[in-house]
Amino acid sequence: MSNGTNGNGPRPPLLSPGRRMTVYAMGGGVWFTGAVWLVLNNFLMREGPFGAEPHPLEFWSLAAHGAFGFAALFVCGLVWGVHVVAGWNSRRRRWTGSLTFGLFAWLILSGYLLYYLGDDRLIALTRLGHWLLGLAAPLLFLVHRQIGRAHV
Repeated sequence: MSNGTNGNGPRPPLLSPGRRMTVYAMGGGVWFTGAVWLVLNNFLMREGPFGAEPHPLEFWSLAAHGAFGFAALFVCGLVWGVHVVAGWNSRRRRWTGSLTFGLFAWLILSGYLLYYLGDDRLIALTRLGHWLLGLAAPLLFLVHRQIGRAHV
């Protein structure tokens, strides 16, 4: 029986260097623009004549985050088709792969819900969960990747 980290099946196909760079660029872009928005929104508000005002770059960082998020949906489909299904069948790294995919599914769902939830309390909870887990996402990805390198 596999423990989820070192299965018995063949290694799943690796992404080509171009596809791998696309995954890294989209993942890094969505993470960076979200982190920038978080800093601008929470720490760089300006005092205007009518109270606190958002930083002038806040809108653009959120717009870029949405654009990278949309592109990340495409990348998620690419990774699913090329890597995830074959990885599941190989019985390798199932735990970290499942957690990583589940985290990205949560980020997609919560990002969508931030626009369409009507209750302010639910929006606040969803926003908190979105940015806390979003900031942690690279760590889980790196754990998944490093476990794979350790078991080559």
